[in-house]
Amino acid sequence: MLPPWSQLFPISSFQLGFTTFSPSPASIAELDVISVPLADSPLGIHKIMRSLTHEVICPPPSLQPSSDDPQLAWEAKYPKGSCSPKTKIPGGLGFYLGGPKEIVSLLDVGAKETVFGYRVMFEKGWEWVKGGKLPGMYGGVGDTAYRCSGGRQNDRCKCFDVRLMWRRDGKGEIYAYLPMNETNTNALLAVPPYSTANSDYGISVGIGAWTFGSGVWTTIAQRVKLNDVGRADGELQLWINGECVIHAKGLIFREDEGSHIKGMHFQTFFGGHESDWASPKDQRAWFSDVSGAVVR
Repeated sequence: MLPPWSQLFPISSFQLGFTTFSPSPASIAELDVISVPLADSPLGIHKIMRSLTHEVICPPPSLQPSSDDPQLAWEAKYPKGSCSPKTKIPGGLGFYLGGPKEIVSLLDVGAKETVFGYRVMFEKGWEWVKGGKLPGMYGGVGDTAYRCSGGRQNDRCKCFDVRLMWRRDGKGEIYAYLPMNETNTNALLAVPPYSTANSDYGISVGIGAWTFGSGVWTTIAQRVKLNDVGRADGELQLWINGECVIHAKGLIFREDEGSHIKGMHFQTFFGGHESDWASPKDQRAWFSDVSGAVVR
């Protein structure tokens, strides 16, 4: 199996990358990768959900210890009864992340293809309940890019959001908000092993294509290739621990040249919104080794 730092960059070449993986291996130094600390300003973090924290701590040891295990991580806390961030008991963490200024500059001028990733560990004995959200990429036209989740229907042609989810028993999926059209619906619903459209919400893509474990680090890398305007040639790809588990083609991420990849919607919580989605006890998860690359 490839080492975790390689799993964060599962592509053969790219224009410029960044990582909080530490210490950076010599083989990363040979590439054009910026080493940055796990901190808000260097990672271009903004629109932080103030009711939640993302403290940098030393995470507990993994059940499968490795010399590559993160030494620092953001800790997400999910109190008993916590659900969606807008419910009475919020949990998880939430903000947007563009990366260092060099990466943001490339995104702002219209980078067409990017990879973003991170590592996550759910605490030992984690209870999955019905499911919950995990970070994924987002984009769109200007500030409209921030309005493509939570069941929103307005201006969906001007944004996209492809966060991940865990489901019962740790089954994974991509929870995709893309422009609403028959092309996207057909392409996403065709992704194996199972995909389904959620009433008034996004499309659950590739349910069970992988399964999360608790007490161990999982490496996630996600690739978005924007379509040429007027063509359905966009792509959405996902690697788990270096293995490609989802690759959807023939997608329309944008209908406007002004729609850009913005970075990561770095959000996690239990839910859904109803109480039967809520965490049954106080739980914690840790996020580390945040990385990304502009391919072109």
